[in-house]
Amino acid sequence: MFDLGSAAVMPRTLKRTETIRALPQSTEFLRALQMLGQTPMRVDRMQDLLVLRRKVWGLPVAMINRAELHKPARLLEILQEEGLRRTPVILSPERPVPELARLGALPLMTPASVGVVDIHPDRTLRRSGLEQKWRNRLSHAETQALRITRQNMPMAPDHWLLRADAAQQKRRRYRSWPTALTLAYGEANRGAAKLFEAHEGRETVAGILVLTHGDGATYHIAHSTDRGRGLSAHNLLMWNAMEWLASKGIRQLDLGVINTEDANGLARFKLGTGARLERLGGTWLYWPPMGRRLAPLASIDLNLMGA
Repeated sequence: MFDLGSAAVMPRTLKRTETIRALPQSTEFLRALQMLGQTPMRVDRMQDLLVLRRKVWGLPVAMINRAELHKPARLLEILQEEGLRRTPVILSPERPVPELARLGALPLMTPASVGVVDIHPDRTLRRSGLEQKWRNRLSHAETQALRITRQNMPMAPDHWLLRADAAQQKRRRYRSWPTALTLAYGEANRGAAKLFEAHEGRETVAGILVLTHGDGATYHIAHSTDRGRGLSAHNLLMWNAMEWLASKGIRQLDLGVINTEDANGLARFKLGTGARLERLGGTWLYWPPMGRRLAPLASIDLNLMGA
């Protein structure tokens, strides 16, 4: 009856009007990593940009995820000054940075797009911003005997939502945050990992976990049972989360990657919230010993990828 099918609106990609740090560049994310005993590099000369150190196939690499790279050449210089002269750097900037190719960075992955919802303080405007069929599903859910609860994420590794998420990752063959990192985020940032659940009688039929960071928030984990989907519980949970975020002065909600090929249903759900598409900067590899000598190859690769 309430089908978000082919008629769902596919919005144009819009330019950003303001900058809110993405979750992987937030102070809250740093605290979670430190709680797990990790020591990411914080580059104070680049607005406290976070650099993670990992091993890929046994080799040490530096990783910069969802960062605003206003001066990529200067950043790469600073990393070398900080002792990463021979360390490969994997960069996934928050927006396209064509200069990386001229600096000799090689493109590894084409840019994805994320959905971002502006959390308007006016409730009427928030509701009118929903796509019509999404709003129909919300109205449907509001007529059901659903009880919505909100609490800080319990520090329980076997929580049903975490188990459901782990099972989904295994089934669909993708990797997201490990459970330990999600729990560390909640423990290191009290009140910033908020769990919303929908209940029908004694049965929990859906849940979502939202992480707040500064003036922004991120839609982190979600799961609905078959019964929950029939009741449109996910729509009601998302709406309740948006209401709560607005009450806390949160201005933007990052819904994560919009994947219309492999997760078309989820993409339609996210876009139905009125989210705008924001194009990320792809993934790049920079190896300091080669530097600008790889620039011609990088330009060829960039053209082949259509970036």
